[in-house]
Amino acid sequence: MHFNSLLPILRRSGALVLALSITISSFTSCMTTKTPVGEFQQQRGEVYKYGKGKQLWLFGGLLPIGRTNVNTPDHGNCEVVTRYTFGDVLINVATLGILHTYTIKVNAKRTPRTSTNPTTSGN
Repeated sequence: MHFNSLLPILRRSGALVLALSITISSFTSCMTTKTPVGEFQQQRGEVYKYGKGKQLWLFGGLLPIGRTNVNTPDHGNCEVVTRYTFGDVLINVATLGILHTYTIKVNAKRTPRTSTNPTTSGN
């Protein structure tokens, strides 16, 4: 069998593997973990993004590449959201599963501002 006759088969199987990888990875694209820390759930206020980062892993999550330090509020009341986004899927597929990334976001709450200006009555 000649190598030239194998090329169409290899191209089709390569395209199939790529399509299958994208499909399987997209099923996990909605993986989200929300972990409240401290008194985050009991606090009132507007939720805002305090910090963001990416965690990198090798070989399907077997070996972490360093540790991501995402900023957290001094008071410690926050929500850590770990998500496998579409961008993370693209990185996973482009590296053929060698490199995995997860997006980490830290949410905190702003306390509602109260008006301290007294209203003056007309004299």
